[in-house]
Amino acid sequence: MNKIFNIIKIVFGVVGAILFIRILNAGDDAIEADAALQSSVLTPFMWVSYFILGVTVLSVLFFAIKALFTGNIKKTLFSLGGFILIIVISYVVSNGTETALRDGGVLSENGSRWVSAGLVAFYILAALAVLAMFLSSVKKIITK
Repeated sequence: MNKIFNIIKIVFGVVGAILFIRILNAGDDAIEADAALQSSVLTPFMWVSYFILGVTVLSVLFFAIKALFTGNIKKTLFSLGGFILIIVISYVVSNGTETALRDGGVLSENGSRWVSAGLVAFYILAALAVLAMFLSSVKKIITK
């Protein structure tokens, strides 16, 4: 099975390299100037990228769900609940304001609040990761 996956990875790597070389040979200026050239050169590269992204996402979901049911489900659900709690806390402490975008559109107040909540959640999770590394290091020093 591993041999098959290696062959598939090599095939996609070669196809991606060929399509990338086609893009480099066409040149930036020519691709920007000609819509037909954009379609013939960039579209296949994008479809290969979309396919690989889709396969990656599906395999991650498959293995995550498989690990969820074969592992300690109580611990997994506890961790998922903690993550959801961090998202809820981040949303509650965030605020949003309607913001004009560069392209002339408008980011709604709720959209701005979600962006702020994402940043706050990132900061909380980063701080928890640093704290966990620090506590792990201190524990190793103390136990030696």
